This record gives sequence, C-alpha cells and structure tokens, in this order.
Amino acid sequence: MQGKIIKGIAGFYYVHVAEAGLYECKAKGAFRKAKIKPLVGDNVEIQILDEGKKKGNIEKILPRQNQLIRPAVSNIDMALVIFAAAKPDPNLNLLDRFLVMMELQNVPVTICFNKSDLVDEQTKYNLAQIYESAGYKVLFTSAKCKENIEQIKDVLRGKTSTVAGPSGVGKSSTINLLQNHTVMETGAISQKIERGKNTTRHSQIIPIEEDTYIMDTPGFSSIYITECEKEDLWRGFPEFVKYEPQCKFNGCSHISEPSCGIKDALESGKISQSRYDNYKLLYEELKNVRKY
Repeated sequence: MQGKIIKGIAGFYYVHVAEAGLYECKAKGAFRKAKIKPLVGDNVEIQILDEGKKKGNIEKILPRQNQLIRPAVSNIDMALVIFAAAKPDPNLNLLDRFLVMMELQNVPVTICFNKSDLVDEQTKYNLAQIYESAGYKVLFTSAKCKENIEQIKDVLRGKTSTVAGPSGVGKSSTINLLQNHTVMETGAISQKIERGKNTTRHSQIIPIEEDTYIMDTPGFSSIYITECEKEDLWRGFPEFVKYEPQCKFNGCSHISEPSCGIKDALESGKISQSRYDNYKLLYEELKNVRKY
C-alpha cells in the first residue's frame, strides 16, 4: 500500500493513504542500518500490521524529487519563508542564510513579511527593494488584520510548499488563516524579548485546498551553512550570478580583488549593500570552518 508521510515524531511516522486514512508506522530496521531516515513529504510503501488500529511498517521510500537538509523535508515545489516586518525587526542576516541554503538546493522561495500593519510604506519599500532586485517575490501580510492572505494562497496554489521562519513572527497564525480549520497552536509573544515560543515542534503536512499542501516546520533562530565551499557561495546569491563573468580573475572572492564584476554592480546600485555585507560575513564564516 502506498502513501505519503505527513508527520514524523518520536520515531513514529504518520502515513496518509488515499481513500484509506492515516496509519501510524515505524520504519524498518534496514533503514537505520543504511542510515536512511524517512522524511515528511516522502512517498512510501507500507505494510499493514493492524488495520483496525491503523498501524503499519514503512517498507520502502520511493525516489525523492528533492530533499532539504534544513528543514528536513522532501518532495517540495517551493519554500515560503515568513519573517516579521517588526516586533521583532527582521534579521536580514538570518533571512539571507535561509535564502542561500534554498538557492544551493535549487528550491524557489517566496518571502513573506508578516505584521506589515506595524511598519510604514517606506519600510515596506526598502525591504521590497532589497529582495525583489535579487529576484525574489515579496509579500507583505498581517495575520492579525487578516490582510493579503489571499496573496499567499495564490502563490501556494497547486504546489507542495515548506513554510519556515523564526519563532514569534506569526507563522502559525498565518497558517491558521490559510485553511478552513485551525489546527496549529499559537504562542504568546514575550513583551520583554519580543519573541514567540516555538509552538511547532515537528514538521507536518497540512492540506490547504485540492492539490495544495504546506509543510509546517519548527521555527529557527540560527542557521549555519556548512554544505558549501566559500568559492561557491556567490552562487547562493542569484543577483550576483550575471555579474560574476565580468570579474577579471578566475576564482575571484568578490571581496578584495580589483576589477570585480560583483563589486562594480554594488557600486552602481545594482546589488544591495545589505546583501553584499551578508555575503562577506558568510564568506568569512566558511573560510574559518576547520576542515577535517
């Protein structure tokens, strides 16, 4: 019997089988020996152990369309990353880290700034300029005021998308508005630190409408990019790509060398200073990673 893993928690995998329902499954020991871990989003073949109690074993993981390391999910078409426009102020370094990670895994991204009711039009314009000029679609929403939720639905429609972002940005509240039934627990915001409790503790698939699914994932407060050599980091910044061939030197780091196409684009305003500064920080971070 074939189905899809829609949730995984504490070694149990919940597999949805069309027209048969939800089965609680364990993965066979062969997966552990082969160091293969089933992921939310995997299409699998299961063996039914108890039809009455809806229990089974995962026998086989079918070929994956793609696989993300963080969040650890598979078979997705797009990532929707949600940050707050204010309270807390958006951590653009953290956002850029997530975007680089998705670029290196060839996953399209839409950026959603929630709590847009708390900022003025100039702030929205500045954020849009940074990321739209880099080639990303940018949405401004307010879960509190229920503004522009239909825009998110339009972007998600017909896709399986992973929804990710830091804690306290209104991710769970936004997801609640995307569906007919509220199934997500929402957390209170600490008035002192302006951060929310991480109310999503495991990844899970939530159906929004026909042929439209979202994978909710736990919030993150830090991301370390380790799956990339410093020489390839520029490929994670899509706005850099068309200027890199204009660099005079092969293997240009785009930091200290003269006649650099990317630095020239920065000087002429074609590349955001914020994005370039974060590129340099990530480059130095990768440069200092100890190789074993």
